[in-house]
Amino acid sequence: MRIKMSQAERTVPGAGYGRWLMLAFWLAVVAAVALAGSSVTLPKIPTWYAGLAKPSFTPPNAVFGPVWTVLYTMMAVAVWRVGAASDPARTKAVALFVAQLALNAAWSQAFFGFEAPALGLAVIGALLLSLAATMVAFWRIDRAAGALLAPYLAWVCYATALNAAIVALN
Repeated sequence: MRIKMSQAERTVPGAGYGRWLMLAFWLAVVAAVALAGSSVTLPKIPTWYAGLAKPSFTPPNAVFGPVWTVLYTMMAVAVWRVGAASDPARTKAVALFVAQLALNAAWSQAFFGFEAPALGLAVIGALLLSLAATMVAFWRIDRAAGALLAPYLAWVCYATALNAAIVALN
């Protein structure tokens, strides 16, 4: 007996073959970006970054790891949901996600790797724009996926202000 899935069921992650494999794939992709960023960032925190003048709204260093862990997990779930949708716009939405993820990785290299806050500010500005476009595209396909990117967008807005203040102070 064959069960026919409704349109709504086909657009929900979990309806179909390989759903968990795709989630694992996106978690791995996002984790690779996180690890690449951490490998550039962590060695610079006690040295170069510690010597920078920072604004009063700079959080303690211990905040960044847990925040990014939650955000990266939410990002992976969001792209997984969109990738599972039957909407023809999903290809463009996933491409936007990959572009913003590349900019996310580039920011760590620009700011910490090259020790260049002004370059970091340029990259994070591009990240902010591409992330906003990604969030809109996700929202149109799957509102939950779009909503999952909202905390990330808020954090990138905050990080942009922090990056700009570091540029101004140094």
